[in-house]
Amino acid sequence: MPDHTPTAERGTETPFVSGFACFVGRPNAGKSTLTNALVGQKVAIASSKPQTTRHAVRGIVNRPSAQLVLIDTPGLHKPRTLLGERLNDIVRATWTEVDVVGVVLPANQKIGAGDTYLVSELAKLPRRPKLVAIASKIDLVRPEQLRQHLLDITALEDAHQVRFEHIVPVSAMSGEQVDEVADVLISMLEPGPAFYPDGEATDEPTETLVAELIREAALEGVRDELPHSITVVIDEMGLRKDRPQDKPLLDIYASMVLERDSQKGIMIGHQGSHLREVGTKAREQITALLGTPVHLDLKVKVMKDWQRDPKFLNRLGF
Repeated sequence: MPDHTPTAERGTETPFVSGFACFVGRPNAGKSTLTNALVGQKVAIASSKPQTTRHAVRGIVNRPSAQLVLIDTPGLHKPRTLLGERLNDIVRATWTEVDVVGVVLPANQKIGAGDTYLVSELAKLPRRPKLVAIASKIDLVRPEQLRQHLLDITALEDAHQVRFEHIVPVSAMSGEQVDEVADVLISMLEPGPAFYPDGEATDEPTETLVAELIREAALEGVRDELPHSITVVIDEMGLRKDRPQDKPLLDIYASMVLERDSQKGIMIGHQGSHLREVGTKAREQITALLGTPVHLDLKVKVMKDWQRDPKFLNRLGF
């Protein structure tokens, strides 16, 4: 059996460190985009629509002497459905499992009630992880706006009796300070083993990644009320039989599930135009991720009020 012990554990001076960190913040704070930038590839879907992330996505940052496991969580929000309640439960459960929590506070938005609520909830934890404040989206603000934002973040510490070990400005879109965020998080980890083999970027099952990429494509260009109502189920997935080894084709049959009949027409579009657009975008992303040509068969189904249906949520793993 090959020895997966990191080199730094085999007698060199620098001890190998490892641990878990999660990003939390209001919906659309830039958590998923930052996760992808740190990992170096797409492991979490990102969209301008709120509540895009629906489960804890693990991305893995490997360094010669460290392994950082990042957990991108849904945005903490006021729930309106059973799904919303369960997403908030995921966030709070994750807080108890990690070594560091990165509070993502977008620089292009003022510190608001959602941010203060989030920090106050962290302050109540009986076992509080180390906290880092991350001023995201700095490419969207002027230097004087960023300075004021950093002062406002510092004021959160005094107001809620918490301490941010570091405050790091970053732009995941431009790449500015992304390495610094990784360095800061890794500096706060304790000596420990690698949890995943070197080179692994996520522990997400392939079917989950594929479903999420389809949902990401479906979120683009739809009305504000639709994103919450869309989920994707992979009905069947597998390599097509009788294909030459050098010309594989992955068949994917998937269903986009909506809550109301009136939403079905919006998702399909005039003469199927929107559905074809979603399929094209998703197929490109899936092919890029898996490195295999894809045949994608998309259907649209309606399951009334699925976000409030415990049986359906349980089946989806929520």
